Amino acid sequence: MKKIFTLTALGLLSSSVYASAPKNIIYMIGDGMGPAYTTAYRYYSDDLTTKDVETTVFDSILTGMARTFPDDHTYVTDSAAGATALSTGHKSYNGAIAVDTAKKPLETMLEIAKKRGMLTALVATSQINHATPASFAAHNVHRKNYNEIANDYIDNKINGRLPVDLLLGGGTDYFKRNDRDLVAEFIQSGYQYSDDLSSINSITSIPALGLFAKIGMDFAIDSTPDRLTQMTNKALSLLEKQNKDGFFVMIEGSQIDWCGHANDIRCAMGEMDDFAHSIQAAKNYVDKHPDTLLVITADHSTGGLTLGANGEYKWDTEVIKGVKVTAERLAKKILKHQDINATWQKYVSWPIDKTQLQALSQAKEQGKDALFDAVKAIINSKSYTGWTTGGHTAIDVQVFAYGQGSEAFRGHLNNTDIAAKMIEYIKQ
Repeated sequence: MKKIFTLTALGLLSSSVYASAPKNIIYMIGDGMGPAYTTAYRYYSDDLTTKDVETTVFDSILTGMARTFPDDHTYVTDSAAGATALSTGHKSYNGAIAVDTAKKPLETMLEIAKKRGMLTALVATSQINHATPASFAAHNVHRKNYNEIANDYIDNKINGRLPVDLLLGGGTDYFKRNDRDLVAEFIQSGYQYSDDLSSINSITSIPALGLFAKIGMDFAIDSTPDRLTQMTNKALSLLEKQNKDGFFVMIEGSQIDWCGHANDIRCAMGEMDDFAHSIQAAKNYVDKHPDTLLVITADHSTGGLTLGANGEYKWDTEVIKGVKVTAERLAKKILKHQDINATWQKYVSWPIDKTQLQALSQAKEQGKDALFDAVKAIINSKSYTGWTTGGHTAIDVQVFAYGQGSEAFRGHLNNTDIAAKMIEYIKQ
């Protein structure tokens, strides 16, 4: 008999809606990706030769919104508490890595998937032991205990096996240390290993470990624009190749958040573009494998991004597109070379005026931090981009879902509801 679904008072679907759960789950988290970022990306991607504003992959699969507050009344979460809620279905304190407020371990959906015989994977552009991926496969009282978290990827055994079958991201410095060589331990455990993204195809089967930077990977516009997309495609191909009992993979667009902290709009759009193409790759996989669920959300929003600033009713995407590197890299280039104007022209398609040149010259004398701020100020002012903070904000984030079981993510949810429904699917 076909089951029908009803909405509860909270806007959630009944917990026993579906006759069957998806075989595979692809969970994607845009770290720091508040609604302003997806809106900005739509305008940034707009074809100016047409009258309409074209939609993006985000627009095509939007299902709801989610509340992000941690387990206190500060209302503003960090990535650790946010990821803990998204991985376990439980709120915790800022800094918590899959532990509760009493600092006791919370079982994660990846661990549950592993216990049920599913393949498991983590993909990120940050170090793979950063807050978000860590909250799926490790347990620690504080997110900054990077070495201990990395150790958990070996020590946190599930039914006698390592918790994650495939890890792709950065973090060599935390895995090859004087006190412990985790890479060697992974290899001894039968994992293929690569430390070069350009040679990612040398990984031919799971289990495998890919660490492509000492800490976090370089920003998209400063390095490989599609590095997350490459890792996403590789992860899905490897998982499918050995897919017998289903898989769970978490893929994080980690550095959207880092660009937001820096108040660097061009950096942010580069990360959003890579994340969007990664989502499209995942969506394409679902189209070919309809027994798969794709869920995308954010842990919080970062920077208080506004599109339009200084009282002007405009946001100039062409200015943003004209910047070829991150503001941080541009500042380093200016600091290194004597001719500020010539350096600017090499990396930016639009010119600076005398006032802006003077501001850069004065900032250069004060050092790299002042110069970094001056570069950002020029780009933000000229593009009419506003920022309210260098930290996080408490606004709700979007939820996107596609594939088998995606209807369960409609409406206004708590971030813990997202995890609870996915855990329910995994347990079926």
